[in-house]
Amino acid sequence: APAWLRRLCGHLLSERLLRPGGVQAVVRGILEGTDGGAGAVAAALDWRKCDAVGKILAACPQQCLSLEDYYRQVCPQILDLLHVQDKVSARQFQRVATTTLLTMAREQPQLAERHLLQPLLAPLRRCSEAAELALEDLTAGTVLVPEAELGSCVEDMLKVYVVGNDSSSLLLGSLQSVLGVVFSLYSFAKQNVSYLRSPCQDILLWFLEKAEREQSLAVLEGLARLSSHVPTLHPQCQLRVGSEGGAAIIVRETISDEDEALYQKISLEQCHVESLVELLSHCQKSGLAGDFFIHCLKELTQVAAEDEAAPNPAVEPGGSLLELEQDQARQGRKLLVLQLVAALCEGVSDTVFTDIEQVQEFLAAVLHRACAHPAQGPGAAAEAQTLAMAMGLVAAVLGGAAQLKSSDFAVLKRLVPLLEELSRTYPEPLTQELASDLRIAICTHGACSPGTVGAAADGVLGRKGAQSPAGVPRRAPSPSSPQHGHGSPSARRDSSKGQSRRCEPGASGASAAPCADSLAPAGLQELLVSAYDPQPPSRAAALRHLASLVTQRDPEALRIQEKLLQVFLENVQHEDAFVYLSAIQGIALLSSEYPERILPVLLAQYECPAQGTEDTMAAVTRMKLGEVLMRVTRALGDMVFQHREPLIRAFLRGARDPDSALRASSLSNLGELCQHLGFQLGSIIQEVTCCVTAIARTDPEAEVRRAAVHVVVVLLRGLSEKVTEVLQDVLRDLYRLLKHVVTAEHDAATVLHAQLALEELDTAVRRVLFPPQTLQKKIVVLP
Repeated sequence: APAWLRRLCGHLLSERLLRPGGVQAVVRGILEGTDGGAGAVAAALDWRKCDAVGKILAACPQQCLSLEDYYRQVCPQILDLLHVQDKVSARQFQRVATTTLLTMAREQPQLAERHLLQPLLAPLRRCSEAAELALEDLTAGTVLVPEAELGSCVEDMLKVYVVGNDSSSLLLGSLQSVLGVVFSLYSFAKQNVSYLRSPCQDILLWFLEKAEREQSLAVLEGLARLSSHVPTLHPQCQLRVGSEGGAAIIVRETISDEDEALYQKISLEQCHVESLVELLSHCQKSGLAGDFFIHCLKELTQVAAEDEAAPNPAVEPGGSLLELEQDQARQGRKLLVLQLVAALCEGVSDTVFTDIEQVQEFLAAVLHRACAHPAQGPGAAAEAQTLAMAMGLVAAVLGGAAQLKSSDFAVLKRLVPLLEELSRTYPEPLTQELASDLRIAICTHGACSPGTVGAAADGVLGRKGAQSPAGVPRRAPSPSSPQHGHGSPSARRDSSKGQSRRCEPGASGASAAPCADSLAPAGLQELLVSAYDPQPPSRAAALRHLASLVTQRDPEALRIQEKLLQVFLENVQHEDAFVYLSAIQGIALLSSEYPERILPVLLAQYECPAQGTEDTMAAVTRMKLGEVLMRVTRALGDMVFQHREPLIRAFLRGARDPDSALRASSLSNLGELCQHLGFQLGSIIQEVTCCVTAIARTDPEAEVRRAAVHVVVVLLRGLSEKVTEVLQDVLRDLYRLLKHVVTAEHDAATVLHAQLALEELDTAVRRVLFPPQTLQKKIVVLP
């Protein structure tokens, strides 16, 4: 169409839009011709056309004096589009209204909140706890929100939030302000017959799914009345069953009977807790139910600690009324947390945890509570039983050690400090021994599993030979021996000796069967336990012995070579030189025997240090692993050629590490690796020379620049006469680099390395350009 016609049509359209009822008239005019038959179905599914109409409505026309005036006139009409009763065009109008609202919320959030979201949520905000209601002037039973208005509000929220599905901060924040009222309505509808139950549940679940995990947990805590993050229904408001299957909100009647008021209060709290558990039963796949369960356990520990630390005003004669009220509030909070934990255990405990991270968090909460508050007093039996079940769960998880990954053991190792403290401070000797054995089993990645671990796992699973949570059959339980030790290393060694005696040929079949089915014999188990001995000499001796078993190709040691590798890698991080050198020797021997299996693990550890360690400690550990890789390279000899690319790639990445010592170490290892490879670097020679050139020119540390120039010296000296053939593409760049170092470098040692490299380069080039003349004697036979 011509430009003048488009301007005129736009002017007329905008003028009609600003009149009363103009929005609906414009929408009907644009969507004209889709009022019946198959055409209506096709138009209802044409979402792009509806979205285009919504974007037109969200744009302010030029005829309007201000954006505020446009929103004031149009926004009420947009909300009216949600209430169109015509079944043929209702879906189109609702889609247009939702798209317009979301577009306005993105483009003008303040105006959209004032003119769209606040009127949309006004019925729920009116009776919220945060609202300032003058209920003194209203008689009991006065209807604050009629049934039709409340039902329409809930349906509009479902269309805008859930169907629109835009999880912006504005929409989540506006919805959070009324979630308490929605939850009260959901709990009320759950106890009665009402069509509002399903939409309220969908709204709550949508928010919990779309919000950040911390925000969702805070909202759940507010819904459980543990905090004030979520404004709830006003205490003087009450829900009443409606005549059309909905609900209405009225002013609460005052109850003169204190017992009746207390009964209704307790019943309402119980109903809210049950509804919250019902809601969380739909959030188990996302892990939110498990996170909230762990949060409640930590809250229970904190409340118990505050309860023990605070004095009891009811007992002390000098307690004030304020202190008495604070104590009552604290006791009420404790009872509410206990009620919530009990309901969660009963309702969603079977599948509440979705990954091992949540299992670890749960166990850490229980163990921390046991360490902080040992079982004493009248509740000692229940506390001890809870602790026993938690430790049995650890044993059951370890029972499927064959299915656990290294990352799973890294998560379980967070429990080691708590288990160690429990083995030293808990008053029960059997619990001390079990905690010590669990710590050993976690540290050895299940390679050493004392008998008490199997017995505890059977106790929590309830039967012998049950399936562990990992999904694999557990080993048969070994008989526990309480007389052996209370967590000390000597006691554990005595226990191991006792196990070895029971495993001798003369032992009875009943006691020998568990040992025959264990992962390692008693002697090897004792060595694995000693590998974590706090005394460095004992630990180093155990590591040396394990390395000798690898050298002798002991079948039992080779069968658990992955466990041995983990033991060696963990001891590499030890600060004592005798210990970590013994571990380095063990890894080198293990890698030279099985390079295809061990080298990828070492390279992964070298390139990606363990999470949670400090940068300095991680760099030191990686330098030790670099020494391991070089020992493996020397041991492999010519066989190292097939592993050249991952090795060179790992050292090149190490040369870019933030730690200067690790950069220098990686470059030194790179030079030595080039020598062992016979300087057959292939296509990687370009990457090596580019990396070395960049470091020698730009690195701020002198020792790193020195190591980079040393790599160049090693390359030139090793290639000798072949330097012009192998390095022909990068020879000029290396020459310019060396000249730059000689003229601009301040470090004397680096300059010396560069001069030596230039001499090597000069000798090699002269040998190629001016080959030595040799006298040859030729005999020619003339024809």
